[in-house]
Amino acid sequence: MGERFQHDMNAFLDAMRAERGASPHTLRAYRGDLEQLGGWLEETGRGALAPADLSHKVLRLWLGAMVERCQASTLSRRVSCLRAFYAWLVRRGRARENPAELLRLPKVKQDLRNFLNVDEAFALVAPTSRVDPIGLRDLAMWEVLYGSGLRVSELVGLDLASLDLDAGWVRVLGKGSKERDVPLTEPAIDAIRAYLGARRELVAKAPTPPQALFLNYEGGRITDRSVRRLLKQDLIRKGVNTDVSPHGLRHSFATHQLDTNADLRGIQELLGHASLSTTQRYTHVALGTLMEAYDQAHPRARRAGAAPGDDDAS
Repeated sequence: MGERFQHDMNAFLDAMRAERGASPHTLRAYRGDLEQLGGWLEETGRGALAPADLSHKVLRLWLGAMVERCQASTLSRRVSCLRAFYAWLVRRGRARENPAELLRLPKVKQDLRNFLNVDEAFALVAPTSRVDPIGLRDLAMWEVLYGSGLRVSELVGLDLASLDLDAGWVRVLGKGSKERDVPLTEPAIDAIRAYLGARRELVAKAPTPPQALFLNYEGGRITDRSVRRLLKQDLIRKGVNTDVSPHGLRHSFATHQLDTNADLRGIQELLGHASLSTTQRYTHVALGTLMEAYDQAHPRARRAGAAPGDDDAS
């Protein structure tokens, strides 16, 4: 990778972090994409070229060379990365035009089974005989992921101060460091309260009092990788679709909301999506008022004996 390419890449990523509040995950992904491009330029004898010297044709050649190595979703992200990178270069006067502007996004094949049906979701969050801190923690995590549609990064980022269980809300730090308040279902509130009663056993193992809500066995903040592993283990134990990831629980949340005619824009707000089209990609049903829709539509939010549409279900 040439020195000018390296300099522009680092400056762009710094700007993404400082000006747009890009998440560490996005920054890692974009750095990897641009380093892949820089490495390919070296391999093809173009290593001395600066980003401003690259044409639309050269960028297409690179993407073409990646087709056999990458999934369509990865190629789509790389196109988005290139567009953002060159738009920034143009704004800063480091490039005259954006050669990535006309790059076509490959169609992404969607996995329509990365979600649970209602029966499977209920099986996952069914109470078990495990009343140890770890078992109570896991149940609380599944209730929050499925009941409120959080990203796994948002779940592991929750602190005790994020909770208002009396009001039934949790404050979430989402993409771009944007905060939003998300309602909790009654089962989620009950599961969190049960976990908090046992959490002190995990806290006792930490060198300093932890602020994180969900703790690992040693009293530290649980990681997204651990959540993925634990979810798979629990799905296996309960005989539920083991291909579903924590992100699949977010899909399940949106799908089950819309399957009972909740408002799409209300779900968009709950999920923290900037674009309605993103919300649509999360759903696997025909598209049918925010808190009212939540209380009436989400299966985990229904009170015993209350059917969707009952006046006392809100």
